Amino acid sequence: MAKIPVQLTVNGGTHNVEVEPRRLLVHILREDLDLTGTHVGCDTSQCGACTIIMDGRSVKSCTVFAGQADGASITTIEGLKSDGQLHPLQEGFWEEHGLQCGYCTPGMIMSAYGLLQKNPNPDEETIREGLRGNLCRCTGYHNIVKAVQHAAGAGGAR
Repeated sequence: MAKIPVQLTVNGGTHNVEVEPRRLLVHILREDLDLTGTHVGCDTSQCGACTIIMDGRSVKSCTVFAGQADGASITTIEGLKSDGQLHPLQEGFWEEHGLQCGYCTPGMIMSAYGLLQKNPNPDEETIREGLRGNLCRCTGYHNIVKAVQHAAGAGGAR
């Protein structure tokens, strides 16, 4: 199959890759760019483990063909850390025990990041609604909501 050129700006860096048109963005991020914080959970957009920010919106990267992302600006979980410091959302998940096995955590954090970009001070109902596309099989969500509230209070929209 013929490959197509794709240019992505990921976590501030520009990447040019040649990919098969049917290749999913999640696989480009993980395999070609070695950004393994974006997880593959279901390949059917049900779990949210692959959530990233693309052009300012939360998207499940298992639903995006690499060619559709050509020219896009993407932020992954690796791009949230700044100057060696964890992002307030990452701190919130640590402080509020918002994770257990951790598999869903990057997607949860990226969905919450997208939410906080739109609403820097969401109430509990808004947080739960903002995370509804992400599944966690371990925590029961209570501490995840507390982690997002913690981050909101610490400037998590940065």
